[in-house]
Amino acid sequence: MNYQEAITREDRHNVKRYILLPMIISAFERDCRHIEQNLKTTEPYIDAIKAAIDRAHKELMEVKRHFWLKGIKVYEENTTKIGKKAKFMCRGYTSQIELRWEFITAEASVLMRKYLGLDVSRFVDTTLPERLREEY
Repeated sequence: MNYQEAITREDRHNVKRYILLPMIISAFERDCRHIEQNLKTTEPYIDAIKAAIDRAHKELMEVKRHFWLKGIKVYEENTTKIGKKAKFMCRGYTSQIELRWEFITAEASVLMRKYLGLDVSRFVDTTLPERLREEY
């Protein structure tokens, strides 16, 4: 098994989600607090956001399950000026991933819409081959 086979596209996708999902959950929780403090009719908004938080938590649990099944462990995460870096081990191979703030912002925006139950199909680039499209 060579390095390319050892760390699959699915593995990298899950490492990205592992980095992004806690940030998304925190953003939703922050927004809930802001809504509670600044709006009079909070219940419908809070309910929608709490449902989105539940969806994000479920996906995070799926990511952690994938980690457990595939022997993946993120052992170091750092925030830098240009984004987030993570070092991880996958089936005995070590690797790292760096997500730039621009990517994090764009991806989080799409994922937050997805968890809120909004249509995200307009964000999928249909000109790319199926194997290269981001999974939402």
